Amino acid sequence: MLKNVSNVLEWEPPAEWLEIKTIDAHTGGEPLRVIIDGYPSLSGNTILEKRQNAKENFDFIRKALMLEPRGHADMYGAIITPPETSEADFGVIFMHNDGYSTGCGHAVIAITKIFVEMGLVKINEPETVIRMDVPSGTITAYALIENSKVMSIRFINVPSFVEILDGETQIPVYGKIKFDLAFGGAYYAIVNADNIDLNPNDINMVIKVGMLIKNSINNQVEIVHPHEPEMNFLYGTIFTFKPKNKNNHSRNICVFANGEIDRSPTGTGVSARAAVHYARDEISLDETITIESIIESTFDVSVIEETKIGSKNAVVPQVVGTANIIGKHTFWIDPLDEKGQGFFLR
Repeated sequence: MLKNVSNVLEWEPPAEWLEIKTIDAHTGGEPLRVIIDGYPSLSGNTILEKRQNAKENFDFIRKALMLEPRGHADMYGAIITPPETSEADFGVIFMHNDGYSTGCGHAVIAITKIFVEMGLVKINEPETVIRMDVPSGTITAYALIENSKVMSIRFINVPSFVEILDGETQIPVYGKIKFDLAFGGAYYAIVNADNIDLNPNDINMVIKVGMLIKNSINNQVEIVHPHEPEMNFLYGTIFTFKPKNKNNHSRNICVFANGEIDRSPTGTGVSARAAVHYARDEISLDETITIESIIESTFDVSVIEETKIGSKNAVVPQVVGTANIIGKHTFWIDPLDEKGQGFFLR
């Protein structure tokens, strides 16, 4: 035991250091660092405008919290903002090792867990409803409650749709790659890994091939979202494999941002996959499939409604998962600490 431990606990940093407080959680093993205090107020009337303000003026905070030495190459985070719409409880901006994303299912699940169990919203049993504005739209999440504890979380995602079925692109070594392109809050290229002899245990190769496919398609395909130009880019590559558990539908490994590997099955990714499976008549309305992640955590996903987004046929997916709270942190950013501003190492 340290002597004079109270001196350590009471120590305050110099006034010029920025202090940021967070709650950390994980969803199926995928981390989430939620900023709860210390982030500057963001200007803008919409979540997308606030996200742009974060990019232009406060990106140094993202780098400090997501990258080493406070984070790592696969860290993920969220900034809580006032809501954009009257029906939402709050807004969320998602961030990662390479910038800011448009949607994130694992973060929705983890944030719901945090807000309910830490008393940031009123708890109603057996189900507490939370609505959050995110860059891709408004998400409604439902926390199943037993004895004031969150047992599971489901959320109704934004309309999801297929952009391309049976597309083809070329990458070095592997040659021609077939893919489906779909939107589930972000755009994903979905590739059956069994067709390209990709070993899911060779993580470095999974990242390399995923980034090659992503960059090739981004250079080949002009992506145009029906409503929002800021979503006109391919966010990640999802490789599908046979499941380890025969009771599950399949296995997902998602490579996104600057080569991040999602430890969860990827909430927006399984939503994009649900749109593809529905378009191919491989699942029916309200049919639930269970998808594994790289570490065998699972999400349940189903199509609960058909809809339209612009002129496109779309579906409304529902995703179910669980999350855990793992820490409360106070971070200090010393403006004179060069390496403490964040660095990327894979």
